[in-house]
Order: sequence, then structure tokens, then C-alpha cells
Amino acid sequence: MDKVRTRFAPSPTGHLHIGNARTALMNYVFSKSTNGSFILRVEDTDVERSTQESEQKILQDLVWLGLKWDEGPDKQGEYGPYRQSERLEIYREYAERLLKEGKAYHCFCTAEELEQRREERIKRGEPAAYDGRCRNLTEDQKNAFLKEGRKPVIRFKVEDERVSFFDEIKGEITFPNNQIGDFVIVRANGMPMYNFSCAVDDHLMEITHVIRGDDHVSNTPRQVLLYKAFGWSIPKFIHTPMILGADGSRLSKRHGATSVAQYRDRGFLPEALVNFLSLLAWSPDSGEEILLMPELINSFDIKRISHSAAVFDNEKLKWMNGVHIRNLSPEDLSERALPFFIKKGYNVKNPEHIKEIVKALQERSETLSDMADNAEFFFAEKIYPEAEEEKNII
Repeated sequence: MDKVRTRFAPSPTGHLHIGNARTALMNYVFSKSTNGSFILRVEDTDVERSTQESEQKILQDLVWLGLKWDEGPDKQGEYGPYRQSERLEIYREYAERLLKEGKAYHCFCTAEELEQRREERIKRGEPAAYDGRCRNLTEDQKNAFLKEGRKPVIRFKVEDERVSFFDEIKGEITFPNNQIGDFVIVRANGMPMYNFSCAVDDHLMEITHVIRGDDHVSNTPRQVLLYKAFGWSIPKFIHTPMILGADGSRLSKRHGATSVAQYRDRGFLPEALVNFLSLLAWSPDSGEEILLMPELINSFDIKRISHSAAVFDNEKLKWMNGVHIRNLSPEDLSERALPFFIKKGYNVKNPEHIKEIVKALQERSETLSDMADNAEFFFAEKIYPEAEEEKNII
């Protein structure tokens, strides 16, 4: 078997979501469990929403979680560059190749025309996919549209056949092509669409396993068609189950914190969050629930990923975080709790005093924020100790 190469490819349009963090973790752990490489690729072709600030925050969150990439924007390898905005010429080259081979074409349909015809097809009970109106335009027709000021997109030709691929969790999945239709691979502004840039990059970066959420299942047949059109070998696909809130709906902001940064700011440990995320739709042979990264890597088996959606249980995360807090040395815990103490305005000039406070609160704190809240008693000007443990601290 070739050396395993996985990738995490976030779009820098906001914070690192919990679901994306689990995807990154699965890619990282699987690659390390097989002595492979973990690649970080930034998919920043959405020029209106992508920001450098978001990219930096996502990278910081990944580092905080302990997910160290082998190649990426700040760690160049032989398959770079690793930002899609720096790979535009590559995408143009491959789009031109498809056009020359007759596997793609320019489409001049306006958004209004597309919507009107889509509604008509739905009324007739037909698939809502593009109807191929511009497939066989003559040069005169193309020139007429250009004179009107229309800027074409590039569409990939989807032939009348079924598309099948094998998912390592779900098994064989088949899509009728009339559900897909001729899809856009390059926008009118020249920017590549997700499925096109993703397929090109995964091939050129020699990605062997594509691990992502099952909300991407519908993207996979389009990417498979592109792989076949170029004559490329197809990577293995692993689509992980969805993460649900306690009410059974897809995890969202209405369920509370949904970003890694929010959990960090609330005093959760990276070890605990990694541990918790790893057990969402996966479990080790041993049945152990408390796992550090080395143990997780050693026990990881992709075949043990569940078919069923996972529920994000905040209470279990708090419990797990409390266990990891109790497993830390007083010195380590003091260092981690210090920013939360400072935020509360406590006098933290005496390290030994801080360590004794932390030791007193370690057994009953679920988060570092809890610990900081409960430490107020020890920093009051007048303290009337009751517990023997608290007397010793003062």
C-alpha cells in the first residue's frame, strides 16, 4: 500500500467548527496511526468571505488541539502551494484541458434563466439538474452571447450513466447522473468551484484517503466523474456520521458553543476536547473512554467508525474535562489556570499560593473557568477558613 496521505481543507470564512475539528482529528489520527502524512490545505477561493484573520484563527485552533500538519501554508512540501488562491493557474490549466477534450463547455445561461427552467422541470416532476442548454452552442451563438456582455461559466459534461463509488463506512453508493447534471467547474469570474479544485488538488497532492463529513456525500460523485475524465486513480472515501445536538437535530449555534475557540475560552482542555471528539461515532477495541493522543493514535481503526450519527453531549464533555483536569500535575494545571485567574482580577504573584489553590480545587472543577470562579474565596481580603485543606492554603 502507498504511504497514506490525508488532508484537512478548511475554508477561512469563520471559526473552526466542532464538526470540522472532528474531521481534522480523524484525518490526523488516521495518518499518524499508519505512519502517513497529514496535509493542511486552505480552500480560500471564496474571495468575498475568506479572510487572513480567519485562516490564522483556524491554524491556531488546530495547533491548540495538537494537530500538527506535515505540509501546509506555513510548512511547504513538494506538493505546494497549499492555499488554493495561490493555485489558480493550475486550475485554469486543467479546465482548459477538459474544454479541449470536449469534456467541458462554456455556459452562458443567466441566473434568472436557470431558475426559471429549474422551476419548470420541478413542476413536471423532472430532476432539477441543469438541462444542458449550452452543450452544443455554435461559435456564432457564443459570440452573440459575448456581445451581449454575458460572461460564461465552464460546465463539466455528465454523460447518461450511473456514478458509483465505494465508501469505507457506508459501502457502495450509486447516484443516477440525471440527478447531477452538467455541473459548473469554473465560475464566470474565473474562480474554480469547490468540486473541481478539490479533485485537482487531491490528485496533485497524492491524497490517498479523503475523510470528511457525510454532508459531502453528494459532492463525491462529481469528484469521481472528474477523476475518471482525467484518467486519475480514485482515492478512498470515508464519510463520517453527522454530529447532532441533544434534540436530535444537526449541531448548530442554537445548541450553544459550536467552535473550538468557544470551548477553549470556557476553560476546556485540548486533551479533553480531542478525547471527546474522537469518541463521536468511533470507539476503541478496549472500550476505554479516557484517551490521550498517543493512545488514540495507537488504538485507532477506521473500520470502527459508526454508521450512525453521534450526539454531542455537553454534560459528558464536562465530565471528561474534569477527569483530564484531575489527571494533570498541580504545576501543569496551575500554568493552564493562570490566564483564567488573571481574567478574574486575582493577585497571582505568588506561584506557590496559586499551586495550593489549584490543588484544593482540582477534584471538584469541571473546567478552568469553574476553577477560577471557585477560587474567589481564596483571594478575598478576609477569609474565614472552614475546611482543613483551605486553612493550609491560607
